[in-house]
Amino acid sequence: QVQLVESGGGSVQSGGSLRLSCVVSGYTYSTYCMGWFRQSPGKEREGVAAINHYGVPTYGDSVKGRFTISQDNAQKTLFLQMNSLNPEDTAMYYCAAHPFSSCRQGGRFRRPADFDYWGQGTQVTVSS
Repeated sequence: QVQLVESGGGSVQSGGSLRLSCVVSGYTYSTYCMGWFRQSPGKEREGVAAINHYGVPTYGDSVKGRFTISQDNAQKTLFLQMNSLNPEDTAMYYCAAHPFSSCRQGGRFRRPADFDYWGQGTQVTVSS
């Protein structure tokens, strides 16, 4: 059984930083795209950052240059370093995984509906 457990969310002022973690267990596929999505009230869930088993990252347009995704394969942990946070980054952040070879389809970030495995989420709140 695949389990994804996020941590690291919290409240921060605009311009601040947070680092999210996602511990993955039970994942036995040899290929993967693992990443972060976020959703705020009244908005659709959107892709933030993802990385595949080759280590190739993909970023959503709104976070490029501010967020960095990384992974520790030995610890089976996915990270999201978030810098220069602003109030528009306030959302519930979810970790997701699927045995794709690529995190992009048709030149775009894969849709949330494409991912089979999800964590429970961690809240990020950025105040101005």
